[in-house]
Amino acid sequence: MPRDELTGADVVIVSSRQGRPNLPDAGCPFCPGGLEAPEGYDVRWFVNRWPPMPDDRCEIVLYTPVHDAQLWSLGVEGVRRVVDLWADRTVALGRRDDVAYVLVFENRGPEVGATIAHPHGQIYAFDHVPPAAAAELDEPCALCREPTNVVAERGGWRAWVPAAASWPYELRLAPSDHVADLPSLDDHGRDALAALLRDASRRLDALFDAPMPSMLWIHQRPTDGGRWPAAHLHVHLAPLLRAAGTPRFVAAGELGSGVYFNPVDPAEAAAQLRAATAPE
Repeated sequence: MPRDELTGADVVIVSSRQGRPNLPDAGCPFCPGGLEAPEGYDVRWFVNRWPPMPDDRCEIVLYTPVHDAQLWSLGVEGVRRVVDLWADRTVALGRRDDVAYVLVFENRGPEVGATIAHPHGQIYAFDHVPPAAAAELDEPCALCREPTNVVAERGGWRAWVPAAASWPYELRLAPSDHVADLPSLDDHGRDALAALLRDASRRLDALFDAPMPSMLWIHQRPTDGGRWPAAHLHVHLAPLLRAAGTPRFVAAGELGSGVYFNPVDPAEAAAQLRAATAPE
């Protein structure tokens, strides 16, 4: 993998993806009967046809057969099916000798590059521990501390706006107990994660009374066989909007400095999210 000689950043060159379609030619490929889902399903995964990495290490995860659903509209039971599939794929991919880290993530909305509206996410199985995940694996575990700006709690899981949030309504979700990865969650923990994900997605959609474009990624224990005692499973949820219809852009001053300038006070963001409700 190339590494920038000046910044040290890892870069994957994937010229093959330049030819991938921006939109499907006919119909939704993720709906039952479509290209990627010829049969009916509750949840489904398949290998990405346009992978940024080789050897079937990139997958698509379909959350529901309902094209116009939102994550929160699936109910706790529906979101739990997604959580179980994430955990199953973490185990399957993590067993491979060429996989050191399983990254579960989602891009929601065309504003963040999602070309298909059908509810779905992705999984990248890296052959190394990527820098953003590695940076959070130092001891002691920062996620074992009591957070401020808590928005919601469900069954031992908490969602809060970080005190130094980079995004105006950024949320972090983590269990109070030091659980290392998705496969390590018991039934109670999976139900709690499903309930809190549903709660968080409802609040974000209710905030400006419209589906919130957002990015979600899950950090968990690497699968390279190391001990990684500081690994504490958690979800990053980065909403794009800073006000109704107004995106929060990351521009040159931030990219050039590595310092982020958040226009919304995290405590106020947490208060607004606590007050946000949406119909069931």
